[in-house]
Amino acid sequence: MTRLLRVTPSGAAGLAFAAFAFLAIPLLAGKLWLSVFTSTACFAMACSGVAFMYARLGMVSLTQVGLMGVGGWVMLRLNHAYALPFEINLIVAGLVTMVFGWLLALPALRLRGLYLALVTLMAAGGLEIIFATFQFPNGGEGFWGVKTGSAGAFRRPALAQSAEAYFRYTVALVTAGFLLIEFHRRLKPGRAWALIRRSEAAAMSAGVNVTLYKTWAFGIAGLLAGVSGAMLAGSLGLLDDATFRASESIMLFALAVVGGARYWLGVVIAATLYRILPALLNNWGVDADLSFVIFGAGLLHAVITAPDGIAGQLGDLLRRVVRRPSKDTPEDRPKDAPA
Repeated sequence: MTRLLRVTPSGAAGLAFAAFAFLAIPLLAGKLWLSVFTSTACFAMACSGVAFMYARLGMVSLTQVGLMGVGGWVMLRLNHAYALPFEINLIVAGLVTMVFGWLLALPALRLRGLYLALVTLMAAGGLEIIFATFQFPNGGEGFWGVKTGSAGAFRRPALAQSAEAYFRYTVALVTAGFLLIEFHRRLKPGRAWALIRRSEAAAMSAGVNVTLYKTWAFGIAGLLAGVSGAMLAGSLGLLDDATFRASESIMLFALAVVGGARYWLGVVIAATLYRILPALLNNWGVDADLSFVIFGAGLLHAVITAPDGIAGQLGDLLRRVVRRPSKDTPEDRPKDAPA
C-alpha cells in the first residue's frame, strides 16, 4: 500500500499540471480554444493507452483512434436512443471498447512486432470503412440511428453543461485514466508486463500467465480509447468519420514515440502536437498540413537522438541542472580542510 500511494516528484508535477489545467485554462481560454483543449485532453487519454502498450509490453497497437470511434459511436447511439444519464452511457461505451480490445488481443497472443502492427492496422482500416459507410448516429431510427437533416440534441452531464465545466470534467477523467495506468504499473500486472517485454519465455518460466496479462493490457487500452471517444462525442455533439481514419492511429502512435511513451508528459506533448499545433497554424494563417512535416522531423529526432522522446530529454536536462556540482569541489578545497 505504501508503494501504491507513494507520490514521486514526476507524479507530483503531473498532479500540479492537472490542477493548473482544471482551474486556470477555463478562465484563460476563449470558447473556440476551450473546445480545442477539450479534444486535446480526450486524445491525451487515448494516447496514454497506446503509449502504455508500447512502453510496458513493447507492443504496437495501431487501432487506438478507431477504438475511439467505437466509443463515440456507442455514446451517440445511447444518447439519442435512450434517456440514460451521461455517466451510464460513458461506462457502457468504455466496456464495449474494452471488449473490442480483448478481441484485438487474440492475434497478439501469437504475433509481435511488425506483424501485430499490421493486424491492428487492418482492424483500424475495417473500422474506418464501417464509419464511412454507415456514419455516426445523429438521432435517426433503426440500429444505425442516422437521419438526414439536423442532428438531435446531445445531453451532457448535469454538472458539466457549460464548455468550461465540461473541460474540467474531461480533465478529471483524463487524470483518473493516467492514475489507472500508474496503479497497474506499480502492482503485480506492472511487474508481469515488464517481464513479458523482456522475454515471454522467461515470463512463462517464472509462472506469469502471458495470455492473461496481454489480454489485460489490451482491455485497458480499449477502455481508455472508448472513454476518450465518448468524451469527444460529448464535447462536439456529433462525430465525423474523417476523425477516425486508420492513418490517424499511425500518427497518434508516432507522436507518442516523439513525446516519450514512458512518461505522462510525453503523452501530453503528443496530444498537444496532434491537436493544438494544427489549430495554431490555422490561427496564424498557415496551412495546417505543415504540421505533418514537423511531426516527421520530430520522429526522426526521437529515433536518432532521443529514444525516450522529448519528455525523456527534458527529464535528463532537469536532472543535470539539479545535480550540477558546486563550485567548491573536493579538488578545490585546501588539503587540510575537513571533507
